[in-house]
Amino acid sequence: MIWLIILVIIVGLVFGPTIWVRSVMSRHSAERPDFPGTGGELARHLLDSANLQNVIVEQSPAGDHYHPGDKAVRLTKERFEGRSLTAVAVAAHEVGHALQDRDDFKPLKTSERVTKAAVLMDNIGSVLLFGLSLVGSASLGPKMLLAGAGAVILLGLIRVAASLINLPVELDASFNKALPILEQGAYINAEDIPAARNILKAAACTYIAHSALQILNLLRLLRGIR
Repeated sequence: MIWLIILVIIVGLVFGPTIWVRSVMSRHSAERPDFPGTGGELARHLLDSANLQNVIVEQSPAGDHYHPGDKAVRLTKERFEGRSLTAVAVAAHEVGHALQDRDDFKPLKTSERVTKAAVLMDNIGSVLLFGLSLVGSASLGPKMLLAGAGAVILLGLIRVAASLINLPVELDASFNKALPILEQGAYINAEDIPAARNILKAAACTYIAHSALQILNLLRLLRGIR
């Protein structure tokens, strides 16, 4: 019974944030004819207003995000073409990242470096683990097996760190950038502000959900090593 309760708690911690984020986004995804433009059009307008004409806005199947290297705000078709409250709030959130980039926001720069290191380590680790699997554990000595286990744990920790370190960046983009823009610019009605705040909270918390999944993957790796 105790193990069942622990399992339920773990599943809740891992999948709860993801379910909540999707629920919030879906709840406010209805088209709003009273909105003057789409999420993509709002993003372009906000960037131009901030003298960021060099930042492009484009539709992408890879999810809503801002790419600092390409200077691009990328939105899914639903956000790019949509006139929903979710589309508008998410577009403003991604523009918030472009503003961080313009202002040399230190947490964003740190997040970029950690993410690049995580990708590099992930590639190295994949090659290492593939090599170890070809050789076979039976032919390896204890030291090599220990080194391989250590590499797997390090890779998992780097993935978790890369996800968690994004959280302050996301919160700043939502509540110090996007929300003031939407409120002060009167881009949405006053009665829509509480819902927009929830959407922006969900946008920031996507990395909590991602971190939880990375922690679950790390636990799986540790179980495999054991």
